[in-house]
Amino acid sequence: MSIYEQLAVKKRINAAANGTSIGGSIMLPEVVAAMQEAGRSHVSIPELLEKAGSRIAELAGVEACAITNGAAAGVAVSVAACMTGSSNARIHQLPGTDGMKDEVIVQRMQINFYELMIRLTGARIVPVGLANRTYPWHLEPAFTPQTAAVVHFPAYSPPTDLPIDQVIELAHDRGVPVIVDAAAEFPPFSILSHYWKLGADLTIFSGGKGLRGPQSSGLILGRKDLVEACAMNGSPNHGVGRPMKVGKEEIAGLLTAVELWSDPKFERKMYDRWEQRSGSMIETLSQVPGVRARKGDSPPASTGLAVHPDGLPFTLVEWDSRRVAKTAGQVMAELWEGDPSIIVAETPSGILLNPATLEPGEAEIVAQRVAAVLTA
Repeated sequence: MSIYEQLAVKKRINAAANGTSIGGSIMLPEVVAAMQEAGRSHVSIPELLEKAGSRIAELAGVEACAITNGAAAGVAVSVAACMTGSSNARIHQLPGTDGMKDEVIVQRMQINFYELMIRLTGARIVPVGLANRTYPWHLEPAFTPQTAAVVHFPAYSPPTDLPIDQVIELAHDRGVPVIVDAAAEFPPFSILSHYWKLGADLTIFSGGKGLRGPQSSGLILGRKDLVEACAMNGSPNHGVGRPMKVGKEEIAGLLTAVELWSDPKFERKMYDRWEQRSGSMIETLSQVPGVRARKGDSPPASTGLAVHPDGLPFTLVEWDSRRVAKTAGQVMAELWEGDPSIIVAETPSGILLNPATLEPGEAEIVAQRVAAVLTA
């Protein structure tokens, strides 16, 4: 029996996204092999972190890299680094902030659950902007001598937000670093250097989502001095990031994932695979009366970058409510509760099927189950 069978935990087919609560992504076989190999030896973790980080920075085309145990940890450690720099006294003082900069600016519309990662350091969040728009004159007066950083969350940034290039310009004019939490914006591989080229000081990515590395891994990419301060605030050093431990296995697995994706042929192969799966699902579902299935191109949020000029080939499924008397929520519930259990995402007009989270053979299963639910 598998571990899931022993525990009576139901395995599910993921046709939605690489969310943490549904297990992130399925690691690439090469990643699993690297982790197994890494687990057979003792090494100096600081040395491994330094050398693996240097290699990832070289591959990504940025100045430096720190490896964390996830993107959320990356936010906390990055904010801490901007508050303490390389001062051991300040590092050991957190979350007490007396005598140091402790204000972090976030646009009001971007406030989300991950604000807690900022507050864990002892920092205070300074929200700027209106409930539906941010202008430069909202951000400008928010800078004070106590401002430690600006944090930008692209996934939560609507079109009416102040764009990241303007945020960087205004912050840098005042000597304030900018942190970008781009956790789920991978692929393409070029996104790893995108915000760095725009001028962001630190950019954070999840290792266990689009990269398909270990779920408990993440990257902080950017300015060498701040990346070094991130390392000082993180495990195995004794800063606020000490509980956010990343093991030798995750370090090796994440480096392997980045190595794989750095090859344009690998990225092209992955995209072609997603395209084929999406096309297969569209073909099956288009035969269902009253159902419309089409490719919905969706590049990563806010960047305009994509693995392919057409974007990521999501499958959008919509239906005529006069012929299929079910809401998207009802369809999702039936798929979740069925056998096999399938996870899909909701859209304003139907459901979305993500080919990038599917394993070989699952696209056909998903299409057949969705078709059965819509015709039941």
